[in-house]
Amino acid sequence: MSVGVEDIHHLERKQEQRLSDSKIRGENSELIHITRNTPRRATEVLQGGSIYWVIKRFIQVRQLIIDIRQVEEYKGRKSCALILKPELIRTEIKRIRAFQGWRYFSVDDAPEDLSALMTSGGDAPIELVETLKVLGLL
Repeated sequence: MSVGVEDIHHLERKQEQRLSDSKIRGENSELIHITRNTPRRATEVLQGGSIYWVIKRFIQVRQLIIDIRQVEEYKGRKSCALILKPELIRTEIKRIRAFQGWRYFSVDDAPEDLSALMTSGGDAPIELVETLKVLGLL
């Protein structure tokens, strides 16, 4: 879940700011997302898996996970650092119920990338399709 993010552009700006801030501090410029639990299927995730961002109850975008590391957070609590490839890959919009923890998509159940949908011969502009899905009309 991408809590507090308004839309894909907002997520993109937040991530760009994090990369910029880490450069200013002289740290390694990696895009890191901290999560409480390490995925049980980490080996599979590292073989081309992605994090699918849920924004306002809809999966809208994904990012490739390029590494998974155990880290210590505030007060020594162990957490999981997902190292993400900076590129945001827009997906078809898919409504999803609230959940906690890891969920794994089979290849058949994962939302398609928009680039694949756009080349499949659809007539409507992708932005219109997204809007109609958000409104519950598709």
